[in-house]
Amino acid sequence: MNETRRALLRALADGPTTGPALADRLGISRAAVWKQVEALRDEGFGVESGDDGYRVTDVPAYGAAAVEFGLDAPYEVEYHDSVGSTNDRGRELAADGASDVVVVADEQTGSRGRLRREWSAPSGGVWASLVLRPEIPAAHAPLYTLAAAVAVVRAARESGVDASIKWPNDVLVSGANEGQSTEVDELLVSEANEGGARPATDRGGRKLAGVLTEMEGEADRVSWLVVGIGVNLNVDAAELPPGATSVRDEVGDVDRRVFVQRLLETFAAVTEEPETILSAWREHAATLGQYVRVETQNGVVEGEAVDVRVPGALVVRTDDGERVVHAGDCEHLRPATE
Repeated sequence: MNETRRALLRALADGPTTGPALADRLGISRAAVWKQVEALRDEGFGVESGDDGYRVTDVPAYGAAAVEFGLDAPYEVEYHDSVGSTNDRGRELAADGASDVVVVADEQTGSRGRLRREWSAPSGGVWASLVLRPEIPAAHAPLYTLAAAVAVVRAARESGVDASIKWPNDVLVSGANEGQSTEVDELLVSEANEGGARPATDRGGRKLAGVLTEMEGEADRVSWLVVGIGVNLNVDAAELPPGATSVRDEVGDVDRRVFVQRLLETFAAVTEEPETILSAWREHAATLGQYVRVETQNGVVEGEAVDVRVPGALVVRTDDGERVVHAGDCEHLRPATE
């Protein structure tokens, strides 16, 4: 979508606007305004012309223009009906110098998680990757993974799903998080998947979403981040791996365009003040207050999960004192009060 059409969408999102006013605002002729309006109609928008000017009467169900229309977040959207991996495309855009772009796909054919595991990402889900260039040291990159989990949880709760976060960034449905381990990428404190969920352990668990963060940079700065988010939205659980759930299975279908907008708006708001990310994560955490078992490279840490610290490390109170875990496989054993 060209910048003129994007500016036209922003103008129309504010309400009815006359052709002359649009021409002045966009710096184009009235004939060019009409041409861009026709292009929007071709994309599926309902645009009517009345005494008060042009007004949008209908918005397409999904797509770049649909997501950008009324979006209160500083991102451009690149949409694909089908793509191998939104993260792969995000890395290509990052290498070309892009920033503040969201790659969105209806489906992915080559989804992956940690260690390049394949995951299901069928049509109807939310498969999106944000290309960012935050001015932060590389060690703080995991905060953006946690922020993405917060954004997913808040969008899910607005849709009626009682979601919560299992350390560090698995989004689960309430009551589905006990006994499910989470593998964590040691560099970014993120086990994540771009689509769907890992099969459940013998003790069950229903995973709604995951996050895969990739980066390039040096110790003192991040060159770019690609934050991949996969949410099982309007898909059947039968299409997903064992142990997964979807918004459809929990509460029925929701407006995917609105869900993505709320997710992006929340992510933008939370990351605008990185110092607030951990408090936002704590607000939605299922892990804190649980008796956990974490397998790390240096052995097993078992005790009560009591806090998270920058950049997302888990603090576990053990019989030998507090341990700070930066990476590991975390299992909820039971609430610490039991």
